[in-house]
Amino acid sequence: MYKHDNIPFLATSFEDAKKLWEAAKPAVSKQLDKDGMMLLYAVAWPAQSLYSKDPVNSLADLKGQKMRAYSPSTSRLADLMGTTPTTIQVPDIPQAFSTGIIQAMITSPSTGVDSQAWDYVNNYTDVKAWIPKNIIVVNKRAFRRLDKATQQVILDAAKHAEAAGWTKVAARAAKDKATLIENGMVVSEPSPQLLKELQAIGKTMTEEWKAEAPKEVGEILTRYQN
Repeated sequence: MYKHDNIPFLATSFEDAKKLWEAAKPAVSKQLDKDGMMLLYAVAWPAQSLYSKDPVNSLADLKGQKMRAYSPSTSRLADLMGTTPTTIQVPDIPQAFSTGIIQAMITSPSTGVDSQAWDYVNNYTDVKAWIPKNIIVVNKRAFRRLDKATQQVILDAAKHAEAAGWTKVAARAAKDKATLIENGMVVSEPSPQLLKELQAIGKTMTEEWKAEAPKEVGEILTRYQN
């Protein structure tokens, strides 16, 4: 259930990401409950896009290169893109690019700004591969021990934080992309060919995800796509 916002090209706009979250929320809440946790709220992170040394107009431009991976999903994506997945943590990204350990990565414009991507890479292709979220949870037992008035204060604050977060994330993404440009990076939209190739990979990974839990994932996809 927790993988729903890491499936490439399932939801590539904030509107679709919100819709996907609404579709997945019942299953995520149920799983959290089993784990002794309670969902408070979730807020999207800026979309994940492609950083590369050289311009990328099709997957052929990346073939054989090493791409940063940090999870099973990103490793699978790298494989399907014809690249070699290479595990690199965020603090090590600049050195990994500078020393040739990796030549590409998919991450947010915010991570690019935080790591000063312009110092080690030239191109940012805004493929909007997926939109992950920060999910805020609380220990279920601890929450139940609070008095009703305090519980309601927390729930009201969570509702406010979620609404504000979803409103502000688009502005944050735009600001960080502008910062990349200001520092000399080439920020571009994906070519039709690259987008078509990546969307095909997205369909493959969606089907693979569904195969992991046909009933549960199938219900999420039905709610999302209808």
